[in-house]
Amino acid sequence: MSNENPEIGLSINAGGVTTNYHDVGQGDPVLLIHGSGPGVSAWANWRLTIGALSGRYRMLAPDMLGFGYSDRATDGVYSRERWLEQLVGFLDTLKLDKVHVIGNSFGGSMALALAIAHPERVSRLVTMGAVGVPFELTEGLDAVWGYEPSFENMKAIMAYFAYNQNLIGDDLIELRYKASAREGVQEAYAAMFPAPRQRWVEAMAHPEAAIRAIPHETLIIHGRDDKVIPTQTSLTMLDWIPNSQLHIFGHCGHWTQIEQAARFTQLVGNFFDEGKNGR
Repeated sequence: MSNENPEIGLSINAGGVTTNYHDVGQGDPVLLIHGSGPGVSAWANWRLTIGALSGRYRMLAPDMLGFGYSDRATDGVYSRERWLEQLVGFLDTLKLDKVHVIGNSFGGSMALALAIAHPERVSRLVTMGAVGVPFELTEGLDAVWGYEPSFENMKAIMAYFAYNQNLIGDDLIELRYKASAREGVQEAYAAMFPAPRQRWVEAMAHPEAAIRAIPHETLIIHGRDDKVIPTQTSLTMLDWIPNSQLHIFGHCGHWTQIEQAARFTQLVGNFFDEGKNGR
């Protein structure tokens, strides 16, 4: 890991995508798939979770195509299919037959995609504030996907993410703004979810029958006060996924893994530990 920038980890060819990723800890492997906020990276999303669980699990967190420090799409085309190809390539290159999966927001849809297309590669599944079922585009998500780089715009975006606004200081805003303004980042981001954006909600959603057929033990997590992805999406997943359970945190927005970090990692760690006991 770079001492200068903790967001830069290792590099691997994952399905033809040069992928920046973090590989921390030992034990059963856990694949962490980040969300789609502007200037996001796997490390920015998952640093607290990695730190808390790496004593018990091997935590693997890649930057998805077009995000963080991974490749951009040379043709400017991004899709669920291309991101899934990258994830499968990532597992193949690391010779990982089966992993636990945690997907945050956009990453929740990708976690579902992996479970649907390659059920044998997934052990237990966790979604958090996840996209993946139909819902009406929120003001928050429209603003997030429509972001144009500036300090003020980043401040406005981050206000949507957290219930506790004290978490969002100028230093954090400046850090994420600079990440979003790096060369090539905004060009990639603007190509992913251009207006009108309801179509991208639908493009990231999976057929109801496919979700109902997911066989895995699934833990669904959401913040009650999420202004980006409505809590109803997780209630729908609870209804559709047979072996599922739902935990909703009050006084919590879209940043469950940050706003409720200790409870989140305890919940997820216990859920994965349960699998070790053959349950």
